[in-house]
Amino acid sequence: MSVLAMKFGGTSVGSSAAIGMLCQIVHDQKTQWDNVAVVVSAMSGVTDILINGANAAARGDKASAHASADALRSRHITTLHELAGETPESAAIAQQIGALISEYELLIQAVGVLGEASPRALDAIASLGERMSVRLVAAALQAKGTPAQAIDANTVVLTTAEFGNGAPIYPQTRDQIQAAILPLFAQGITPVITGFIGATASGAITTLGRGGSDYSGAIFGEALDADEVDIYTDVDGVMTTDPRLVKHAKVLNHLSYAEMSELAYFGAKVLHPKTIRPVIERGIPIRIRNTFNPSHLGTLVTRVSEPTTHAIRAVTVIRNMNLITVEGRGMIGVQGVAARTFSAVAHAGANVLMISQASSEQSICFVIPNQSTASVITELEQSLKHELERGDIDRVKSRDEVVIVTVVGVGIHERPGVAAKVFSAIAEASVNILVIAQGSSECSISIVVAASDGDIAVKALHELALA
Repeated sequence: MSVLAMKFGGTSVGSSAAIGMLCQIVHDQKTQWDNVAVVVSAMSGVTDILINGANAAARGDKASAHASADALRSRHITTLHELAGETPESAAIAQQIGALISEYELLIQAVGVLGEASPRALDAIASLGERMSVRLVAAALQAKGTPAQAIDANTVVLTTAEFGNGAPIYPQTRDQIQAAILPLFAQGITPVITGFIGATASGAITTLGRGGSDYSGAIFGEALDADEVDIYTDVDGVMTTDPRLVKHAKVLNHLSYAEMSELAYFGAKVLHPKTIRPVIERGIPIRIRNTFNPSHLGTLVTRVSEPTTHAIRAVTVIRNMNLITVEGRGMIGVQGVAARTFSAVAHAGANVLMISQASSEQSICFVIPNQSTASVITELEQSLKHELERGDIDRVKSRDEVVIVTVVGVGIHERPGVAAKVFSAIAEASVNILVIAQGSSECSISIVVAASDGDIAVKALHELALA
């Protein structure tokens, strides 16, 4: 029994026309696979409307909060009628969507009374976009002759109680998914499942983090022992770099899990970084495809990459970064400085994307998003107060407006001279490197440069990827 798990992003369900294309893709795939499971995101922009409405309610702006509910109702009901007409069946779906909008209105009313939106409340609110979109997609499939049933993932995906970033709990999640989905397969019914959400053991709705619908696609693919997980988005696949920077960027036909993980982490927005996790152990391939160009085979991601003459496969860039440096000659040989440094960073809630330490132990530097800078500096100065007073640490300094540029490819650790070519290309482009780091996976090299040099560095390194 062959199984295909398909995940469609927000743009793929963003309009009745897009959902119509989704239905055609599902129909075509069902002729090639015994069973197909469909995971969908909220309609494009809907999650933002939901969250903005909640924030407006917390500020006491009732008019904006209620306007968001009216906009959501109008958009979803209009799309439903465009897809499924005005029939008794669509009327039942409209009633379900209306009930979800009413739930939203009650939630934002509670937020308004409290004057704040807690993480738990925000998860319940954010989940409503997916819970409405699955009903639209299932109705559209039904109207086109494909038996389908909407499934709310919070009934089957058990997570930790980390609101905003829930983690699936196994083996319960796998067992519950199989119990809910396999009987539908047996009846020839296509399940249409909410991405992005789960629930705690007590039933409280959680989300898997923004972009977590990709992650959901892989979770369901793994639980159903899928032969492949297809992630549908609005681009043809993973490209050698951002085509907005380099017009002759190309789609990569094949990548390894390790390469895709590095690309996703270092800024390739085509795939959520967590997506690789569930499929690695079982070796399930992931394919990234374009809803709006379904004839293109996209990028296939497997355990081992295809042989290639290119050591470097792709170049990514992460913008709006800040370089934090803790330095001082008194740090040499002093135990615990690094531990307390990163403990302070964690306490500030910042995400560290890259770390480098001088072999002399006189400095530690790391890169964080710009918006975390102020809180991180405050925490560091407090945590290292005594070392700063004694002069063991000379200063904690920051440099904003930097970017991380990363080259990725399994050939990096297999072939001598790749690093030399990278640094030569950067030097020839007259770009100054601030920090260098090579990932422990040995399939990436990252450099930090001034934001003004970011595009120049990407273009210079992309020529190596195509050389």
